[in-house]
This record gives sequence, structure tokens and C-alpha cells, in this order.
Amino acid sequence: MSHSSQPVSRRNVVQGAVLTSAALMVNVPSATAVAGTPVHPAPTTVGEGGLLNYTEGSAALRPDRTVKSACQFCNSNCAISVGVRADRVISVEGASGDPVQRGNICVKAPMMAELTHNPLRLTKPLIRTGGRKGSKESAFREAGWDEALDLIARRLLALRDSGQAASIANRTTGRLPRGTGSLVARLFALLGSPNNTDVGPTCNDAGGNALKATFGLGNFTNGYGTDGATGRDDLGSADYFLFLGTNQAETHPVTFDYLLRGRAATGAKLVVVDPRQTPTGALADEWIAPKPHTDLALVLGILHHILDKRLYDREFVDRWVLGFKELRTHMAASGYTPEWAATVTGVPAESIRRIAREYARAGKAAVFCNAGISHQLGAFDTYRVLTFLAAVTGNIGRLGTGCNFMHNTWPGDLHLPELAVRTPDVGTALPVGPDYFAEAILTGEPYPLKAIITQGNPLISSANTEKVKEAFRTLDFYVYTGLFMEEAAHYADVVLPVSSPLEYEGVYMRRDDRAIRWQEAAVPRCGESKTDYEIWIDLAHAFARQDRHNPSSYWTDAFPLEWKDYSTLWAEFVEHTPGMGGMTRKRMRKRSEPLRWPCPSTDHPGVSALYQDHPSWYQAAESLGAAKGQRFLTPSGKIEIFTEELDRQLATAGHGALPVFYTHPEVTGGHPTLTYEKRFVTSPINPQAVTHPVRLGVKGDGSVHRDYPLMGMTGRPSVVHFASVTHWTPTGARLNGIRLLQIHPDTARRLGIEDRDEVIVESPRGRVSATALYWEGIRRDTVFLPNTFGPAQKLAEDLGGDSYEAANTLVDDRYYDNLSGQQAYKCFACRVSKAPA
Repeated sequence: MSHSSQPVSRRNVVQGAVLTSAALMVNVPSATAVAGTPVHPAPTTVGEGGLLNYTEGSAALRPDRTVKSACQFCNSNCAISVGVRADRVISVEGASGDPVQRGNICVKAPMMAELTHNPLRLTKPLIRTGGRKGSKESAFREAGWDEALDLIARRLLALRDSGQAASIANRTTGRLPRGTGSLVARLFALLGSPNNTDVGPTCNDAGGNALKATFGLGNFTNGYGTDGATGRDDLGSADYFLFLGTNQAETHPVTFDYLLRGRAATGAKLVVVDPRQTPTGALADEWIAPKPHTDLALVLGILHHILDKRLYDREFVDRWVLGFKELRTHMAASGYTPEWAATVTGVPAESIRRIAREYARAGKAAVFCNAGISHQLGAFDTYRVLTFLAAVTGNIGRLGTGCNFMHNTWPGDLHLPELAVRTPDVGTALPVGPDYFAEAILTGEPYPLKAIITQGNPLISSANTEKVKEAFRTLDFYVYTGLFMEEAAHYADVVLPVSSPLEYEGVYMRRDDRAIRWQEAAVPRCGESKTDYEIWIDLAHAFARQDRHNPSSYWTDAFPLEWKDYSTLWAEFVEHTPGMGGMTRKRMRKRSEPLRWPCPSTDHPGVSALYQDHPSWYQAAESLGAAKGQRFLTPSGKIEIFTEELDRQLATAGHGALPVFYTHPEVTGGHPTLTYEKRFVTSPINPQAVTHPVRLGVKGDGSVHRDYPLMGMTGRPSVVHFASVTHWTPTGARLNGIRLLQIHPDTARRLGIEDRDEVIVESPRGRVSATALYWEGIRRDTVFLPNTFGPAQKLAEDLGGDSYEAANTLVDDRYYDNLSGQQAYKCFACRVSKAPA
């Protein structure tokens, strides 16, 4: 029987995924084989490896035109060359000319075309006509754009006119064209609502918040590739890489390949900290597997050893660091020794001491972190301690070093001309973090939400998904914007179709190192879809038509229709945003590699390493508001570990400038945790919002583990997927359309579970299904459950897979970082059992 004639089953799909994934790695050099897939053959008769290039000379497969664009599935922002024939994408190749990328792409880049030419795409606005919200029986009718936007405008203006503007909220996503968030903020300012939120609290706000508190800017500190100011390599020149909670081989494959090339040249050591062995850990010189949600203890132990053994850089500390004396005194009295850290994390004390010595003594040491740190209860405090490590060892402001906390939004708000009208007082926003929306809808605390617009899918990304579903069922008015009829769309009153990235001109960033590319539109829009920025401009004009209390110019003057031409909109951003004067469309279109912010003038090279003691940095710093010669953008102009002002600010929310250990109450072992007060205070990190103050150091009782003995983590399924959108592509569904629960074989056998058995994973919040995958590279007390799966994803189901409930059904939304708003996805108490036959 041929393979194609075999009946489709879940076991077939799992095997096929493995075989196909292996095939993707053929004829790839060793580093790239881990980091990504090979570039398509060059246009010659015989390609790389002796393979025939079957497209050469083909009339049907010769592109009418080739367009410069960018893959937008992950934060590596790979340049792609898109071949178009008869308005269809027929090829996606890695673009040449970028010395970091070197023409490489991973498996996701060709999937950009699968988003564009996809029969499941939304093509017209939809208005609800019946059915229970959230039900697949929800009924909608097609509508014109003016009708749909006028309906939205009327509903939101009615709330404003009744004194309930604050009950209107928006939630953006990181996948939007750059600057869309600035348009949303402008409209919300005119409307009078403070609740314009972004994706940061489900992504990596904590890293940016900690970087800003310590160094003055909330951005990834160093850059991939050559530093334009000095002509020398930046991160590729590091002597030591310390990765915590980041699986770059699967999440940032192409930029990771650049780091591997640098490592091969320098002999740099790579240490990977992660409770499970990932493809990144498999390449490491040392893989460290702490208990989930205990990284704060690990880095405190490292810091203690560096201070105790005087491994710090005294000259750098004396010149550039405020609060070192207070830190050293605090740590000496804390008891946070490597031996103590070992009892919390399960990592041997000698390993902690060795990492401390190696990091401190390396010529150039670079720290990398990602969601594994961000998605913890103490994310801000953990990141802060990591900034202390860099500060006291002098590993900041130099090439090959830094605190490279990934997923930082660049460069904050893109600025537009000031509004010419007086806007309402917007008041105080809801607590930081969009997952608080459900609480406000259901309880009315601190005040109710009545209407929400989302770009993205809160029914997949939000913690305690069952509670979120209940809230969105009762929400008065909900507008969903997106590419597909995702889970959230079934709760909507209005559904708006957006264009995919290959359908519009704009910029896209390698978000980690602030590197920006210009991209061209490759193909026409799908159906009647619009770009996100066009939707908000058109919505403002709908407000102008419907507003009975303000003249139409109140809206139309603030949102000129010419801004729907992105090049015009971008020129406004360049003119009005600090540090962007050199990032013109003309300049970026000429470049084969991205341009890094800040870049204050057209003759400035852009900044690779922030805070570098070099004239190009001081010029950039001045454009951001620093005094002449000021190196760090803090109030003092120095690195601020401790100041009395910072300590007072953080104390209002229950924290301090100096670190105190605590962890999630569902971490086994009864470690210090926290409790939340019922009252609200102004957030010291996000002062436009409120937060619950906490009391740290409360002893956990561990009672939850009597019924739920394991610790669960969520994370990205594999290199194939980024967020939920890739599940709507044929490649994503075929290669990784089954949710594989990684569980240690010893743990599984003890529970009577065989490899590839169907299993149920339960927490105190709910239950989800998965397929067991034996994995020896994970702690025996921990399981890893891939997220981004959802019950509306049709393609995997068509291939014989399940309709999965969101992994975040299991996560407790009550526990979050009250400074950054980060949700604690990286630990939940759970149990696993074999599914009933």
C-alpha cells in the first residue's frame, strides 16, 4: 500500500510530521540544519548539492516580478525575496545581502504565502445576526465597510455619551504593521478612554520594564552583526553566552545561526538554562535544568557568589553604578548563597558557582532571555537581577555583551503630530495586563468593561481561558479583527477582515535588536480586507459621521486620509519620533540589511550596542533627550541598582529596588510566595494604570500538590509555529498539528502512560487533551504543554487531529507580575492521566 493511500490517523500524522521535518534538513550545513532550512537553489541549471533547479527556464514558474519583503512569523524578521506570477506568490526565498541572515530562512518563511492564498481567510466585514456568543452556530451576515464601521462608532459613542468612555477597551497584538498602536492611542485619546492596551503583558513587558529601570531604555541592549559605528562584530564576538528561558534554535532560528557562527569563530561557551532540553540546549556546552519558576533563585545565587568572591569589575562599578554598596550589603545579609539556591532550584551549588565565575571572568559575556523568564510571577524582579549581573561585571555598553531580553517592542510609541483639539480626561486605566479584562467584565472591579476591540485572539492567549470565555459571552459589544474565523471571532458582534503582510507596504522589525526593514506589497489584498492602520483611520472617519457632540473635523483633522498611504504615515513617524530622523523610507529601501534604532540622522549608522562609550551613541542619546555626554538614560545618568526614589516607587506595589526571593505558589516545595491585597494603587512601572499591591515572602503551603503533583509549563510547539496563526496554514497543520505533551518516560510509566497515548492534563482551572511524547530531556516533576492550539483550527482536524482546548485553560490568572502585568504561564500545578478509550 502506498503512503498516500493509507487511512489518515493521528499516528500517521505524527509519523509524517517527523519524516517531513527530517526532510527539511537535507543538504544543510550543520549549524543551519539546526537553526533553519536551506535557501532555495540559485537560478542555475544545477543547484546546491547537485540538485536540478527545475524552475530554471520554466515559462509558468518564472516570476513576473520579484518583491523585497520580510517574513513576519517570528522576531528574526528575515528578509525574503517573493516571486509573483499572475498575482500569485510562486516562490519565497531568503534575500541576499544581509550578513546576519546570509540568505537563510526557516520552514516558516514559505508559509507566508499560505497565509495570503488561503481559502479560510476572512474577506468581508461580518455583523452578528444570531446564535449564542462563542458557539459555532453563531450567525453572521456580510456587510459593507461603512455599515460595519458606522455600527462600531455608534455603539462606542453611545457609551461615551453616557459617561462610560472608560468601559471601552482595545487590545493590540505584536503582529500589526508598525505604528498601528499609535493610531489606536490617538483615537482612544479623542474618545476619552484610558484602556488602550497592547500585547506586552503576554509577551515581554517585564524585560523592557527592568531594562528601563536600571539603564534608562527598555530595549534589547546589543545587536546582531556588524556595529556600524566601529565596523566590528557585536553579539557574534561574545566569549560567553548565558541563555535563560530562551529556545532560540526553534524561536529565532536564523539569528541563532548567526550566534552559532560567531561561537565557532571565538570558541565562546554556551550555557542554556531551561527545565527541558530543547534543540538549543542540545547544542549547549552545558544544559542546566532548574525547577520551573525558580530562575530568580538561580540568578540570586550567581549574583551572591560574584559579590562574595569580589569577581565584579571595580573600576566600572565605581564610575558608572549607583547603589552598589547597598546591593552588596543586602546580598551579604540575604542568605541567597549558591547552596541556598541549590535547595530551591535543584541545580547543584557547584554548577551555580561555576556559572558565576565563568560569566564574571569572560572578556565579553552576553545574557539572552525570552518568554521562559517573562512568563513568571517574578518576571520584573528576575530581569532586574540579571541587569545587576551585567552592571557589576561591566558587561553593558560594550560589543558582545549586554542584557538581550527578547521581544522588546521598538521603539515604544511612534509619535504623530500633536492633536489640535482639547481631549477628554481619560482617567486611570484598568490593572496592567489585558487578561484583567475578564475580571472587569464579570465583577465590574475596579469599573466595568462594556465594549472591546481586539487585534489578536484572547481566547488562546489569555490565562484561565474558561473564565475569559464566560466574560466574552456576557460582554455587551465585541469587535474582532483578524485573518481567520478564530475562536474569538465566534464571540464577536462585528468581525473585520485584515490584510496579510504580503499584501501591503510598510516596515517590519527584527524586534530584538531594533533592526528595521522596508517591505513592498507583493500581491493584491484578499477580498475586501484592509490593513490595520487603514481600519483605524476609516473608523475615525466613521466617528466623524456619527458623532453628534463634536464637529466632524474633531476626528478627520486628527486622521488625514492621506495617512492610508503608509509611506506618508511613516514620514510623519520619522519627523515626530525621537531618535528616528535617519530612518527614512528612501534610505531603508536602498539597504539590503536592516537599519537599527536609534538613528537620529541620515548620516548616522544606527546603534548596535546601547550605551557604548562612542560618539555615535552620545549623538543618539541626545536625540532621545539625554544631556550632552550622558551615557545612561536614567535620572542620574548612571546605572541605577538602588536609589531611594526607585525604592520608594516600587514599595507602593510591595516591591523594592533590592531583590527578595519569592515564587509561584504552585511550585513544589513550599517556597516563599506572595499574596495580593484587594485594594488598588497606581502602578509604579505603568503609572497610567492601577495594580494590586502584594506582600512578598508569604510561605506557600503546597496543598495544591496533593491532587495535582506535577508542574506544567506552556510554550511554543516547535519551529513550525509562531502564535496561533501558523495553525491556519497547511504546512503548520501537517508538520505540527498534533499537541504533543513532553513528559519524562519514568513519570509517564509510573502513571500507566505509553508513548503516543492520548492523555488528559488537568489543573484546578480545567482540563485539556494532548498526545504523550516521551522525552528524557525534561525534569521528572515537570511536563511541557504546547500552547497556540485552539478548537477553531480546522486544518489539523481535517488531517485527523483533535480540536484542542487552549493550553491556557490550565493557567491561573490570579497570579501575575503586578509590576509588568506579565501572566505566569510557566508554572501550574497539574496531573496527567491516560484518556479513556
